[in-house]
Amino acid sequence: MARLNVNPTRMELRRLKDRLKTAERGHKLLKDKSDEMVRQFLALIKENKRLREEIEGEIGEALKSFSLSASSPLDVVQAIALPSLSASVTIGTKNIMGVDVPFMETKRVGEVSLPYALCSALAELDDAVLKLTALTDKLLHLAEVEKTCNMLADEIEKNRRRVNALEYVMIPQLQETIKYILMKLDENERASIVRLMKVKND
Repeated sequence: MARLNVNPTRMELRRLKDRLKTAERGHKLLKDKSDEMVRQFLALIKENKRLREEIEGEIGEALKSFSLSASSPLDVVQAIALPSLSASVTIGTKNIMGVDVPFMETKRVGEVSLPYALCSALAELDDAVLKLTALTDKLLHLAEVEKTCNMLADEIEKNRRRVNALEYVMIPQLQETIKYILMKLDENERASIVRLMKVKND
């Protein structure tokens, strides 16, 4: 391991020992942060998988109802052309281990009702409209969880690079340099003792 290019003095030794202590403490903190982020990431991945499977199943049922609801797509489009419900989405952020991830909240205005006369469409269309209306919140929550997973994955990767840089580059360099300075100081001390002994003998 390459050592740092410094003067082998006691002052430099003290400075490097302080830097090593700080680097080791930083390494421990980053490692703990990384472990906690991975734990939260795995929990989010499980929730993402569960939500995705649930939503895909419900969308499949809703689309099946849509396909059975009318003889032509035009009939369906005409039946649901005027929505009976409006929704607004408030987008903000929340903090997970120092990462600002998206947070979405929906607010609905109006009652959940069918936007057409009951005699103008089949019961399957009623079922499809109600199912898809209920799915809106779940779809937004899935989008929020997926984006959070992506952002946490990026942050975990960055954090791992920092941990590795400290563990395999900076800390060994500092240790090697401290060892070199100690060796040089011992060598200088021995040289001055030998000089003193020679002066004494003369």
